Amino acid sequence: MSDIEAIRAQLLGDIEAAADAGAVEALRVAALGKAGSITGLLKTLGGMSPEERQVQGPAIHGLRESVTAALAARKDVLDAAALDVRLAAEAIDMTLPADAAPRGSVHPVSQVMDELAEIFADMGFAVATGPEIEDDWRNFTALNIPETHPARAMHDTFYFPDANAEGQKMLLRTHTSPVQIRTMMSQEPPIRIIAPGRVYRSDSDATHTPMFHQVEGLVIDRGIHMGHLKWTLETFLKAYFERDDIVLRLRPSYFPFTEPSAEVDVGYKQEKGRRIVGGNGDDEGHAWMELLGSGMVNRRVIANCGLDPDEWQGFAFGVGVDRLAMLKYGMDDLRAFFDGDLRWLSHYGFGALSVPTLSGGISA
Repeated sequence: MSDIEAIRAQLLGDIEAAADAGAVEALRVAALGKAGSITGLLKTLGGMSPEERQVQGPAIHGLRESVTAALAARKDVLDAAALDVRLAAEAIDMTLPADAAPRGSVHPVSQVMDELAEIFADMGFAVATGPEIEDDWRNFTALNIPETHPARAMHDTFYFPDANAEGQKMLLRTHTSPVQIRTMMSQEPPIRIIAPGRVYRSDSDATHTPMFHQVEGLVIDRGIHMGHLKWTLETFLKAYFERDDIVLRLRPSYFPFTEPSAEVDVGYKQEKGRRIVGGNGDDEGHAWMELLGSGMVNRRVIANCGLDPDEWQGFAFGVGVDRLAMLKYGMDDLRAFFDGDLRWLSHYGFGALSVPTLSGGISA
């Protein structure tokens, strides 16, 4: 028993004096390893008589437990001290000035919206906005979209279960056209606006998402005709793509809210797996790509907004902002716009100081 107490005192003293984690580990091996002193004592229990084992067994096991506890306690003390030293060395002085280097990136959609605002502001257009939760009348009925139109179906539109105070169905707007309705009802012509913003439709694949961004344009004035529409679109696309060889083709189409209506195609060529906008689609190596929808504002829409269609005429157009960004900056999957991947954003994003200006270059 006296030998066990002597070993205990010696080991506990050595453990208390251990200066680092390496010393603690060496003491653990010397005491509890395969050839350790306490392990050797445990091996002697097999050669003792039952009477001796009853006396020596608890004493040896008690020694092992006390040494094990002392080793763990000393290791915790040393680890805490090491952490304190590390924290002191890595401390941040919050009184120092912040790093002047810019952090983060501007999302391509935000950048393109700023580019569009800059381009159309130069042509005399104002930016108009409206709520994303809209009523059925402004989103469909006022735009001459009949009750039986497929766009009103549940599989295409996100409806809310409850109607508003006037009994109208509420929904997530499927386009920014309700902003046109609100503008025509709230201000006197002439009107020149673009309406950028988020819109919602029940669709999802590589080129469609349930939420996407759209910009629509509206002009209401006296004597407006299709020539004004084509000039506006050509001027806009030349400024946006920063090319003078933009060629458009207007194909007859149908939209409930415009009459006549036209799909607008733009000439492009395929280059290194990318569609490069520019050039005549009838030239060798070029093709036509549908880009946006447009037309003269339907007389019924003008009348629904309280204006006289015999006095006021106008044109409207709409295009996906996300698609414009994909064409100009070379993205190939719309879903990546909403994944929140910082690697993608660091590659395709823009610096906070890259403000689009016509004088300095839209995408400079």
